[in-house]
Amino acid sequence: MSDAFAEKRSILEQEKALLLRRIDELTIGGEIDMDYDDDFADRAQVAGEVGENLTLANALGVQLRLVEKALVRMDEGTYGTCEVCTEPIEAERLNILPMTNHCIAHA
Repeated sequence: MSDAFAEKRSILEQEKALLLRRIDELTIGGEIDMDYDDDFADRAQVAGEVGENLTLANALGVQLRLVEKALVRMDEGTYGTCEVCTEPIEAERLNILPMTNHCIAHA
């Protein structure tokens, strides 16, 4: 395994851990927190916060799936290859976006 490949794996694993932690923080262990008292204003505020947290958690979940797929491609030996044209993905693109599965032409 090359140093660059090992570095990319490390970056992706760190990103995965960060995303899992942030999703867990937003969703209280995978469940949206609906804790509020009987005050209507509190319920409205909590509902708004829950909506924001759910939206953010969903976006982070999309990122997490991309990172996990990149790690699978590493295990399968297809990391760094465009899924459309099967040509190598540019190194600069992988440096900027290590979870990408497409070259610039097919992004």
